[in-house]
Amino acid sequence: MAASLCPVPARQGQTVGPASLTSCLWRSLPDIVSFHRAGSPASCQYDIVNAAELTRSIMELTNCAALEMEKPRGTVMPHTGPELIKQANGLHGFMNWQQNLLTDSGGFQMVSLVELSEVTEEGVRFRSPYDGEEILLTPEKSIEIQNALGSDIMMQLDDVVSSTVTGPRVEEAMYRSIRWLDRCMAANSKPDKQNLFAIIQGGLDPALRTKCLEEMTQRDVPGFAIGGLSGGEAKDHFWRMVTLSTDRLPRGKPRYLMGVGYPTDLVVCVALGCDMFDCVFPTRTARFGSALVPWGSLPVRNKQFAKDFRPIDESCDCPTCRRYSRAFLHALFRSETAAMHLLTVHNIAYQLNLMRSIRESIVEQRFPQFVRDFMRTMYSSQEQYPPWAVEALASVNITLE
Repeated sequence: MAASLCPVPARQGQTVGPASLTSCLWRSLPDIVSFHRAGSPASCQYDIVNAAELTRSIMELTNCAALEMEKPRGTVMPHTGPELIKQANGLHGFMNWQQNLLTDSGGFQMVSLVELSEVTEEGVRFRSPYDGEEILLTPEKSIEIQNALGSDIMMQLDDVVSSTVTGPRVEEAMYRSIRWLDRCMAANSKPDKQNLFAIIQGGLDPALRTKCLEEMTQRDVPGFAIGGLSGGEAKDHFWRMVTLSTDRLPRGKPRYLMGVGYPTDLVVCVALGCDMFDCVFPTRTARFGSALVPWGSLPVRNKQFAKDFRPIDESCDCPTCRRYSRAFLHALFRSETAAMHLLTVHNIAYQLNLMRSIRESIVEQRFPQFVRDFMRTMYSSQEQYPPWAVEALASVNITLE
């Protein structure tokens, strides 16, 4: 795997930017586009549950290079099992999607369905919110399902606890995640075709996260995810745990920061050394009637846009901005669900364009200036810059003056 780093001096022995700009994990590099078959940094853009209103053809129009498929609660999809998808030659055939696919292990349901789940050394026992059926998800079963789905990248089953949890449960989850990684690796029947990523845990405890990093980096896996963050912890704790992780992860393998999608977070965490991201932020924001723009967000549901005939963003070339005005979208939101669809298309295009711009700036060795320009556009004044972001960027020698 080639490693191409942005040559900006940072901490001693470190370089600003992601681990690898072009990754052999991706099938192709059709354009400098974003995650969820491309290089890095990149951001996962799709979830079959949370953005089901988007069709494959629409995703292709946005030049999306990869999709993330969340294994939903109870089964692979609410009404579709892995055996049916396996008969269709995996998700690529089932969806007629020829770009990258990443599948999650289902472990996050330990947090989102905490009242319906029980974690033991064997695995996670869920009670389905659909029909009450009890389901045992073991590391072996998680990998069996993901092998059947045929994703390009699949995640280990880890023991997930909220980032705000402290005490013995965090240590228990960290050590169990290491043991479950070994079980996932042993269960993977297609290691030559599907890339299994480890997930670093340890909460906000530097000693526990360091121990997890020491153990998991001894395993021969194609990539690593930084888990257990972006769950409500203070941003100062967040960026320091990201830095602790990227400092200790191999520079020749992708680093995937899970659950991060706010634009400022993406820019800062690329500077801290992350390659890949995923988040429902673009799709969820669209459902609430807000469009992502370089200067923040545009609440098109608000009355002020009722007679605004400009596109969401005049600099955006997405299908929504090419065809529709703010006024039309505002009117559509009053009676039609199509408005959410159109805003979702725009928001995903925004996220893809942001990651494309980041990658181009790294390739052209002007990433620090890109960061400064981004912050000036996103915030009305330097006084509005989030202090945590300023401090995090300064730690890798990117000043915002």
